[in-house]
Amino acid sequence: SNQVLHALLSSLEYNMENLIFNQLGSCPSSVKTSDIGSAPFEIKSASAMDMSNSDFARTATSFRNFVSQKPDSQFPAKAGRYHLYISYACPWASRCLAILILKGLEKAISFSSVQPLWRKTKESDEHMGWVFPDSDTEVLGADPDRLNGAKSIRELYDIASPNYTGKYTVPVLWDKKLKTIVNNESSEIIRMFNTKFNHVAENPSLDLYPPNLQTIIDDTNEWIHDDINNGVYKCGFATNQETYDVAVKALFHALDRCEETLRKQRFLCGNTLTETDIRLFVTLIRFDEVYAVIFKCGKRLVREYYNLFNYTKDIYQIAGLSSTVKMDHIKQNYYGSFPSLNPLEIIPLGTNIDYSWPHDRNRFSSEIPLRRDCARRELEHASLVCELSLILLEIFGRLF
Repeated sequence: SNQVLHALLSSLEYNMENLIFNQLGSCPSSVKTSDIGSAPFEIKSASAMDMSNSDFARTATSFRNFVSQKPDSQFPAKAGRYHLYISYACPWASRCLAILILKGLEKAISFSSVQPLWRKTKESDEHMGWVFPDSDTEVLGADPDRLNGAKSIRELYDIASPNYTGKYTVPVLWDKKLKTIVNNESSEIIRMFNTKFNHVAENPSLDLYPPNLQTIIDDTNEWIHDDINNGVYKCGFATNQETYDVAVKALFHALDRCEETLRKQRFLCGNTLTETDIRLFVTLIRFDEVYAVIFKCGKRLVREYYNLFNYTKDIYQIAGLSSTVKMDHIKQNYYGSFPSLNPLEIIPLGTNIDYSWPHDRNRFSSEIPLRRDCARRELEHASLVCELSLILLEIFGRLF
């Protein structure tokens, strides 16, 4: 019947799209931020979580000071004065590190990571949180705290404010001179990195929040945060079916919206990389390996979205950004730090996606050249498409 034929054709189209597009595309470029152009946002505080109710919410961050370019300010923008504490597992902290690297601030602002698994932060109570390893070799990619000798992020908060009673979160932008926390709100830290340190940045011309795009960046960041960045947590920590159903519907509606947008342009706010893309990227890179499983977001994987998957590979391949992704830290944290969701702490094997594989996003810009060693692969892909086209023609011929 026509219905059967339509269903068959739809299935063929969907599966062939994934098969061809996951193999076909431009070869991976060694993308430099200076090639991408000029191109952030401020939204709700998103560094701390409150799991006390079924409608998952995030508690507001507490340290909201700003670095200034005025030399007489409390927190002047001086090279070597600040340190960024992160966790490679945490998306909110990772986006700060990503902006730091994009701007070329590694020499001006030092950074280090806690270990991925939450542990007791004090012997006197049961609080579990971010802790530092005891040595460089204990956890690859994590560092002891050489600035303050702290054993946990909690100790840093106690140093900054002895009477502090809030959440002990990362990221933490630390003032080495005053020995205090400048800011622990990721959306504000990335804004500071974008503009306040340009005089010491290796890539000062990169503007991730340009005036001509600020309105669309702000609008896009709002629904990206609510429905995707925070949306996966709403799904994961929902305590009843109705709450989960609402959250998962909003999540995939937003992902579908991104997919459609990226069908027409290279990045979310046009053909210019902006802060919005980094904010989305840190969720997408974690989606298939952790959110789809432990947060029950497996309706459709990122790698099953043609444009979103290629977009994720595109951003991953921007010079320096792959260093911000440590999947072993990510999986250890999510599968080992939420006993209510995974009491046995078993880490699934996963697919180990190689995000350095070819993508097709160069079709939206011509200023980024292909790597020369990809010419042979392009010919192989073209041959594959021809063969698949012949198979499809044969199938359609038999159907009709």
